[in-house]
Amino acid sequence: MGALSDIFYFIIVIGILVLIHELGHFIAARLTGMRAEVFSIGMGWRLFGYNKINGFTFGKLLDDIDLQGHTDYRVAAFPIGGYVKIAGMVDESMDADFSSKPPEKYEFRAKNPLQKAFVLSAGVLFNVILAITIFAGIIFFNGEQTMDTTTVGYVKRESVGDLLGLEQGDRIISINNVPVNNWNDVIKILTTEKFGKNRVVEVLRDNEKVTIQADGSQFIRLLSEQKTLGIEPENTRTIVLAAIFDKPAQKAGLKKDDTIYSINSEPIGSVSQFVDILKANPNKNLFVQWKRGNEILGDSIKPDEKGTIGVQIAQIYLGKTSIKEYGFIESLAFGWNQTVSSVNLLFSSIGQIIKGNMSFRESIGGPIMIAKQAGQQAERGIISFLSFVALLSVSLAVLNILPFPALDGGHLIFVIVEAIMRREVPVKVKMAIQQGGLIILLLFMAFVVYNDLMR
Repeated sequence: MGALSDIFYFIIVIGILVLIHELGHFIAARLTGMRAEVFSIGMGWRLFGYNKINGFTFGKLLDDIDLQGHTDYRVAAFPIGGYVKIAGMVDESMDADFSSKPPEKYEFRAKNPLQKAFVLSAGVLFNVILAITIFAGIIFFNGEQTMDTTTVGYVKRESVGDLLGLEQGDRIISINNVPVNNWNDVIKILTTEKFGKNRVVEVLRDNEKVTIQADGSQFIRLLSEQKTLGIEPENTRTIVLAAIFDKPAQKAGLKKDDTIYSINSEPIGSVSQFVDILKANPNKNLFVQWKRGNEILGDSIKPDEKGTIGVQIAQIYLGKTSIKEYGFIESLAFGWNQTVSSVNLLFSSIGQIIKGNMSFRESIGGPIMIAKQAGQQAERGIISFLSFVALLSVSLAVLNILPFPALDGGHLIFVIVEAIMRREVPVKVKMAIQQGGLIILLLFMAFVVYNDLMR
């Protein structure tokens, strides 16, 4: 998928997350009697917007315009965030003209600590609600499809699964003493549950039980480097989506919907295996067999210097599957549990980064990485794309609630301090801390963007 598509989906993702987050602040402000002067999607100068005083307009509003308590709903130039400007609050705009006047009843500073805390945390709350809703909606409308096998069909050489000690034909019985009933359980427990803890895998190999153990730190380190376990279930096949005209595969007779059977008599169990063999043998003749209907066909095919033969391929599972349907309440419970698991995984990942088991540079992604991932997930389908939005919504919620200046959590710290002191922190102090925090955040963002470019 091209860069323009990645940018398009990035704007959609960020637009959804920012809209929901700022909508939380906006609704909470209105419920507590605060005025929201601006509701902006995007940062920077105003492109266009609407308010009840002068209707729909393009460009910047007049400096002396009096909105009479109404909100200017606008779209700004840079689609990398958004904000709600609440009257009487020191925020990222650093507008403190109100400080020289007595508090008005509709201002943030005139409200009690609980009302302030509610408004500040509402953005995070809405991001959590969005994640729960997406996870619940996916499972409610689609159910949970499982691959009903725990038998390993393929192990990539030098992958995490290979180094763990798994072999083709192993039937996984339990992981960390938890019985596994399907491939979904295998992947979930190995990758996300008890993140960073030791792994004890019991398998049935040649009718004998074998116990495999892996150090948790080493396991996470390898997983973070390779991004995949490198194992596939039995009954996994590689099919041809298209054979490009006048390329080696098309010349040999490969067609759409053919199933790759073997290469040099080695059975093909996954797309990665197929690709690895081709890349390891550029400009060498390989005897490729494929299945068309009930017929096995074959021919000698020579990959080019890049190790490609001109086919688009996909991986499918042909084994037994089951679909578990969820009711409305069950779906909400599933959405809640999935969101909690995502939060736990995020904090566990941060812990592994601090311990040095995961690379900071490889684990932290910025706008470029988000755009790339958004495009990839959209290419895989609406379910993958929505799941990606839900995970980002959780990340945004956790990030914003951190007690750091310029974030929602930083504002909450001021509210707590003021509630304890029973008086307002001086505006100059708030602005100085906000400015310092904003500078650090901008520097961090610059580093993240640089890191994306270097990757």
